[in-house]
Amino acid sequence: MAKPKTLECALCGNQQPYEAFVPAVCKKCNSLWLEAKYDYENFKRNILRGLPTRPNNLWRFHDVLPLENPSALDLYPAGGTPLWLSQRFATQFGHDHVYFKDERYGPTSSFKDRQAAVAVAAMNENGIREAVIASTGNAAVAYAAACARGGIKLWVFMTSLVPQEKLREAALFGAEVIRVSGNYDQTKQIASQFAQRRHLHLDRGASSIPARESMKTISYEIVEQLGWRAPDWYIQAVSGGMGPLGVYEGFKEMYDMGLISRIPKIAIIQAEGCSPMVQAFKAGKDVAEPVVPDTRIIILSTGDPGKTYTYLYGILKKYGGTMESVTDAEAFDAMRALAKSEGMAVEPATAVAYAGLQKMLVQKIISKDETVVVNCTGHTFPVEKHVLGDQWAVDVHLSKDQSPAPQEGLQAALENLDEKATTVLLVDDNSDDALLIRRLLEGKKSYRVYHAKDGWEGLAMARQHLPDLIVSDLTMPGIDGFGFVEELKLDPRTKDIPVVVVSAKDITDDERKRLNGHIEALYQKGSLPTRKFVDKVINVIEDKNGA
Repeated sequence: MAKPKTLECALCGNQQPYEAFVPAVCKKCNSLWLEAKYDYENFKRNILRGLPTRPNNLWRFHDVLPLENPSALDLYPAGGTPLWLSQRFATQFGHDHVYFKDERYGPTSSFKDRQAAVAVAAMNENGIREAVIASTGNAAVAYAAACARGGIKLWVFMTSLVPQEKLREAALFGAEVIRVSGNYDQTKQIASQFAQRRHLHLDRGASSIPARESMKTISYEIVEQLGWRAPDWYIQAVSGGMGPLGVYEGFKEMYDMGLISRIPKIAIIQAEGCSPMVQAFKAGKDVAEPVVPDTRIIILSTGDPGKTYTYLYGILKKYGGTMESVTDAEAFDAMRALAKSEGMAVEPATAVAYAGLQKMLVQKIISKDETVVVNCTGHTFPVEKHVLGDQWAVDVHLSKDQSPAPQEGLQAALENLDEKATTVLLVDDNSDDALLIRRLLEGKKSYRVYHAKDGWEGLAMARQHLPDLIVSDLTMPGIDGFGFVEELKLDPRTKDIPVVVVSAKDITDDERKRLNGHIEALYQKGSLPTRKFVDKVINVIEDKNGA
């Protein structure tokens, strides 16, 4: 069992019970910085024995991850990434002890795979079947993949400034992608309100214990790969800052257990056009003022880091470290230099860390005898339009510029989104009938309509998209409409989705009894004009949504 024994406030020391997915707030001083505490004595014994029979991924360290019974879950693999010694990139600056923690080896080539793996495992353990996340890119893709494995419907909110490849990749994994024409902070705001309106679980990033705890597995792996010794420096490019905050917690746990002799200095690197942390740190302030992002490296465009900066500021002041910014041009130069010297292709967000490393080596902030580890993460994976079709994202327009959206604008956008996000699944082997119904539905309102050509495909799409309504033909090849409905009702993910059944023939009393209680309505083809039938379907949708 690995459930945290308690939560301890890092500011006042107050201890309180751990509750999964309940916002972690100190009940004594209202601090948001609570640290999960585990059975470290037992864990240390396992480490000293060499962690026998443990997998070579993040679940190797499940003793200090917030899950009640990890062995009972079908866990999504992440972590266990290699640590490479730089052969040419750092040596040109006269440094022989720079290592790259290569997170590109994760399921979606990002260190966010760790966050997604632990967060989704915790969702499954707590019976959460539908969730919402706002992201600048990599987290959305990682969560989409992990949720696909876990059978959880995911709503992804991303700013339209994010490269289209990132949005398409999230859609490829089955996530419902909402593309917001605003900055990331606006995107977080509308995602939060969307989750509240629909009573859905919202991933809260750095303030989520499962998400933050996942990141400390990076530090455990680094220390084990270095022969159970800590590096002098850990360097990472950041947007919101959750990564290094979690990595620090891992180093601190190992230090407190006596496994390492020091807590490494941390270097936070930001893009100059969106560097609220760096600006505050250089000014000696413990609170960062929000900025309007002005960088082409959109994945790092969090203008308001909030309390995360304050916590990182305290860590760096206590244990050493720095915050630096680099220009977009410097990052692009570093990206090319890394590819040519090490054969490593990384995305611009990662290149920011390497440009920061260059600056620190040139300025001799890092001495030649110090061991340095740089977080290397991310990629760009293009997904062609013809693979996904035209309905892979919903657009939400907030404001023309990057200023905060007015509340009335948010309200209008949310109401519009509620309509656009309504999903209907048509299951019919007659493509002409399905196309007619689809066009009439889309002509009435901005519904998202999917079409499955038989019952088996319909079951797969129902589990993937969790539609608001299913319209199913009764006579189909393979599994017929009766079997299709019964399979839907046996699956906890789909059992509550209303179903409208359409039959081309009269059905018997026994067949009616078989459907009774499982469907919302039964219509016979030809009994109603198609337009009136579609009106009836819309009424069912609106009744379900409380419209």
